Amino acid sequence: MRGAEERIVKKIVPIIIAALVAAPAIAQMQGMDHSKMDMRQTMNPTPANPYPPAEMEMHQKMMSATGSDATETWVRKMIEHHRGAIAMSRIVLRDTKDAQVRMMANKSITEQTREVGELQGWLRAHNKRAQ
Repeated sequence: MRGAEERIVKKIVPIIIAALVAAPAIAQMQGMDHSKMDMRQTMNPTPANPYPPAEMEMHQKMMSATGSDATETWVRKMIEHHRGAIAMSRIVLRDTKDAQVRMMANKSITEQTREVGELQGWLRAHNKRAQ
């Protein structure tokens, strides 16, 4: 194969493999009756899963975060993504006694806060309104 053909094959083969792996799951989901699913059950926090409110808020904010082009939109969506991770880390800090998880959550808050600051800095450097 020549260079261009080889590059095309290298791009197509992973896509074909992914499609083959996903096909059974997609086929199974198509036969499901989603009309009887109570989405409130998955959105209500429980002791085992206290995260739905934070996840929903992050999702809503990410979906509405837009900019003047794809680059600014990505920056704004990532800010909300990192803020969501911070919110979830705060929830686990409230609820867990596990020392290792507490350490990871604190580390996550520190790193995600730094990344939000970097993204906000990019907005300022490009004369965009802060978020």
